[in-house]
Amino acid sequence: MFQVQFITHFTDTIGYAESARIALEGGCRWIQLRMKDASDEEVETVARQVQAMCHDFGAYFVLDDRVELVKRLHTDGVHLGKLDMPVDEARAYLGPEFIIGGTANTFDDIQRLHSAGVDYIGCGPFRYTTTKKNLAPILGLEGYRRLLSQMEEHEINLPIVGIGGIGADDIADLKATGLNGIALSGSILRASDPVKEMKRIIELTQNNSINLWKTTLK
Repeated sequence: MFQVQFITHFTDTIGYAESARIALEGGCRWIQLRMKDASDEEVETVARQVQAMCHDFGAYFVLDDRVELVKRLHTDGVHLGKLDMPVDEARAYLGPEFIIGGTANTFDDIQRLHSAGVDYIGCGPFRYTTTKKNLAPILGLEGYRRLLSQMEEHEINLPIVGIGGIGADDIADLKATGLNGIALSGSILRASDPVKEMKRIIELTQNNSINLWKTTLK
């Protein structure tokens, strides 16, 4: 199944929680709250709001980084970037019932994350994006094909989610590479009608399943 994750962001008129509400109203059922430069207190306030919305919409909710807050709020999981807590430490702290995702740009990253026990990998960037600082080298379609081929050769079976500058026009080509899903943010919030754009993305992916990679969730 081809999954769609929305990563919260903000604009001059839209805040983090509002961006999550837009995605949920548009049919997305997998939200990642990402507030890299905010304090723990600021993140917790917004996380509680977004968690309640996700509960109302029947959506999965993961936090970026903030492993301690993930456990305290009992969110569905956490996404860990390269500079965040190591995956094996997070797994030891959280236990087996939480979803743990990791960020990869190279096959070495994928091997490391697979060995550490992640449930999915956010792999990118697909192209240049303004929503993330310190951007890794651009992968493009050929980069995804190469990494997925290497995974097959090494018998690594993990869901790979494309990320970075992805919009509606990219979905068909990205699905054709063999990716398991996409994560997006800016292309939704920059649209003239963000809810309508999210609905269009969901329709283009041809499913709105929330059957991820854990059989038991909170």
